[in-house]
Order: sequence, then structure tokens, then C-alpha cells
Amino acid sequence: MATEDFRVGFIGLGNMGAPMAERLLTWPGGLVVCDARPEATEKYTAEGAEAAPSAAETAARAAVISVAVVNDEQVRSVVTGPDGILQAAKPGTVIAVHSTISDRTAEELGTECSGHGVEFVDAPITGGAAGAQQGRLAVMVGGSDEAFARVREPFGCFSDLVVHAGPVGAGTRMKLARNLLHFVSFTAASEAQRLAETAGLDVKALGKVVRHSDAVTGGAGSIMLRDTTAPVAPDDFWYSILTHVRDLGEKDLSLALALGERLGVELPLARRALGDFGPGLGIGPGENAKKEQP
Repeated sequence: MATEDFRVGFIGLGNMGAPMAERLLTWPGGLVVCDARPEATEKYTAEGAEAAPSAAETAARAAVISVAVVNDEQVRSVVTGPDGILQAAKPGTVIAVHSTISDRTAEELGTECSGHGVEFVDAPITGGAAGAQQGRLAVMVGGSDEAFARVREPFGCFSDLVVHAGPVGAGTRMKLARNLLHFVSFTAASEAQRLAETAGLDVKALGKVVRHSDAVTGGAGSIMLRDTTAPVAPDDFWYSILTHVRDLGEKDLSLALALGERLGVELPLARRALGDFGPGLGIGPGENAKKEQP
């Protein structure tokens, strides 16, 4: 089916859904929007979109339907409820859920949709409101090859990276792994701020330095380049690179821990990182980590 032959539906015009749907106004096949607040659809209809009063009516008019609501319960209601998508979706319709839900919920919905001849993909997003407004989201898609092929082009309206993570549920699992890094990093940032503040430093200035250097180096993602987490053999291309990273990291973690001890600041994440850094990289602990082992 050519792109100009099918309309895209978008259900849920909240903080993330609104800018995503706005970028779909350029979709050549047309856009159908739906929200629990009818007034939320007005700016889209003013730009040529159609408004639907329910998820079922959206499904009656669109072949690919994006869903951006709050949680598992709302997703289930939108997909399977009395006025839900499955009440009117034609065989071959693709339902794409952008909400971060349980991977088990995604798999259950995938099975239920399959019984109606409908494709389901879990397609969580990352990039925040700024990424949505700029069309620079990343989308992690769990679903069949056929469903991925259908959604890839419309998703390109609001994202600049669309990854096929695997079967239904895989997109959500990738999002959870990504967010694990995100929020553990936030916790580490809090620990670093405590150390800096106790040392008499300006924590706002530290924040400027961190944002500047991460923008240049890529932050934690800069080491996520291998295709496996297995141990690295000494003759592997990555061995010398990761050994260098480990030695630098262990040295700096040891110095930070020593500063924390002098200042009386507990740094549990830093201590855990010192022991886990080398093994996590796949090359084992270095000398600084071994010194800390009991």
C-alpha cells in the first residue's frame, strides 16, 4: 500500500502526543486525531486533519493508529474497550502504542489483536518533549517485519531514529533498558552533586561542565558500541580501548572516593562502580579496584 493510500490515526494529544501528531499533519494520506478532550483536536482540524469521537471511529478511518496515553490501563481501554480500536479495525490495521507499558501487556495485546487480523507493535519513544517538538525522537519498535515496514515511514515524521527491536514486547524491553541507564545516571548525578557541594563547589557550575562534556563525548552511550556483553578476549580490537577506559575510570573513581572519605560523604554508587566497572566492560577489574577488595 502506497503512503498516499492510507490515513494515520493518532489517539492521545497530551504533552508528548500533541507535538507528535502535529508533525503527522504533513502525512500525505491524511491524519485522524482523537482525544478524551474534544477541544484538544481543534488545532489539528484547523490544519486539515479529521477529528474522531472515539478510538473505534479512529480505527474505522485509519490503517495505522498511534496511541500515546498514560498507562497500561488506558492502553487496554483504547485498544480493547467497548469503544476501542478493535471494535472497528479492519484486518491489516497496525496499532502502535508509544506509551511505556509492561512488556507483558504488549505481548497480551499482540495476541488479542492477532485474533482480529490486526497487527500490534509496541513503539515506545525516547527524546522527551523537546525531541517530539523537533521531530528528533527515537522509536523502538516491537512487532513483525511486515508491521515495522508499515509504520517506519509515518514514524519518520516525528523521529529521526526508528529501530526494529524484535517481536512484540521487544520495543518495551529496549525502552526499559534505556531508561534504567537514564535514571541510574540521574541518581549518580545526585551523588556527584553531594560530593561537589560538600567540597565547597558551585553545583550549578558542575552541571554546566557535565552538560558541555556529555554533548561532546556522548556520555554513557559512547561506550555502547559492542554487539555483545561477553568477556573481551585479549586479541579483540576492543580490548586495549576498554582497558584504557577502565584504568582511567578506576583511577578517577578511587580519587573521588578518597575525597569523599576525607569530607565524610557517603558515595555508595561510586564504590559499587569501582568494583563493577571493569567486569561490566568485559575485561575484569584493574589494579585500583583490586586494592579496594577485602
